[in-house]
Amino acid sequence: MKWNLRLAAANRGIWKASELHRMLAERGMVISAGKMSGLWSGSPNAIKLDELDVICVVLGCGVDELLLPEPEKVPAAVPAADGEQAVAAAAHTRAVTPRPRTGRSLPPR
Repeated sequence: MKWNLRLAAANRGIWKASELHRMLAERGMVISAGKMSGLWSGSPNAIKLDELDVICVVLGCGVDELLLPEPEKVPAAVPAADGEQAVAAAAHTRAVTPRPRTGRSLPPR
């Protein structure tokens, strides 16, 4: 995914991170200068969904304008041979063993 906040803000006449920071604070989203820098520069470490809601309301846009999919960056699926698929499927299934009725669990194997 590509973070597109700066362009979305510019389309609405917001050219400075400090101006957007003030607008977000007016809506109750108080964030540090470091986090604002990450959001503005295009490389946020993390963003909460409620923060995304506030940004969308302030800018008057949808999430689809802030987050742009980049399907070309997703690696292609590697086809497995028929025998390898059966082995892989068996490796992912674990046998279920019932617990004894003593009320205590068994130690790990």
